[in-house]
Amino acid sequence: MSVDRVIHSAALVDDGVVTEDAWVAFDGGRVLGRGTGDGWRALAPRAADDADGGWLTPGFIDIHGHGGGGAAYDDGPDAITTARAVHRAHGTTRAVLSLVTADLDRLAERAATVARLTATDPTILGSHLEGPFLDVGHKGAHTPSLLRAPDEASVDRLLQAGAGTLRQVTLAPELPGGMAAVRRFVAAGVAVAVGHTDADEQTAQAAFDAGATILTHAFNAMNGIHHRAPGPVVAALSDERVRLEVIADGTHVHPDVIRLLVQGAPGRIALITDAMAAAGAADGDYELGGLAVTVRDGVARLAQGDSIAGSTLTQDAAVRLMVQRVGMPLPDAIAAATAVPAAAIGVADRFGSLAVGYAADAVLLDADLTVRRVWVDGDPV
Repeated sequence: MSVDRVIHSAALVDDGVVTEDAWVAFDGGRVLGRGTGDGWRALAPRAADDADGGWLTPGFIDIHGHGGGGAAYDDGPDAITTARAVHRAHGTTRAVLSLVTADLDRLAERAATVARLTATDPTILGSHLEGPFLDVGHKGAHTPSLLRAPDEASVDRLLQAGAGTLRQVTLAPELPGGMAAVRRFVAAGVAVAVGHTDADEQTAQAAFDAGATILTHAFNAMNGIHHRAPGPVVAALSDERVRLEVIADGTHVHPDVIRLLVQGAPGRIALITDAMAAAGAADGDYELGGLAVTVRDGVARLAQGDSIAGSTLTQDAAVRLMVQRVGMPLPDAIAAATAVPAAAIGVADRFGSLAVGYAADAVLLDADLTVRRVWVDGDPV
């Protein structure tokens, strides 16, 4: 018997545990087997990679990011290729491409572009529409004149454009037609996220009861926690059906507050980057959804109004912050970058683990949790 590749002598971090002196065998782009010690030698691999005791994890999954390397996912195939290369090098082997608010025709066109790319690039899991069904009072880096309430025709138009590849949509459920839109998207197999919203706790809970299962970048672009007005964060913490996105860059949410989220929703924190074009690129002036953005010291803010405008985060940096500043155990932090986001968008049967039969996506980290090597479909990147 001969297999394509074995990674051996690793500290395997998967399924919530660490397995020392582990090996994982890849064949045909899938995980064929795993074990410990020298048992891998009997597989006669055509390639053998020595992890030298490093942390071996499943490939990271980002369900909410807008670009990197100076390129935005809104700007077509070449820009998508550029941005994906940056995040792939930082361990994100599969990604949902987030599209910012635009007029309906343009947004439909962009969703159709992503749909076509998913047919040729299996590392693209589909698209995430962050808008246009958002609250203008919590717009963040979205053009206010393009925000609108959902209606049946516009929802169906976007579903048709996505051709079955819409993975997630963020919307404000309190808008006219908001709850109906939640139900319509969910019925079409799209994960609905509550975000950029003025919803109170009761409205957020009603949205979750209607089928929404994600809270978009918890605490950002929504009402916070007040002792007499708990808000959507508490509604999400209280509902076991809901995963909470977190931008773990130390700017969007303080590490001490992230710790509270981790304690309140164990196993339900999904790390996201919300990265804009400046991720993996230099400080300077950029554009996000038609709005001018200035990046200084790695923090992106709107040129007018100074609101935070996405991040320059990569998933490996998010994992480091969760472990080193939040104090999250490494297996839990890895799950937050792999298994939890995979479950949030309904692909946990294929991605987010190095169990037998799963995609052969892996990341090797050194002692400082810096990426040393990345494999996609069993091949080194």
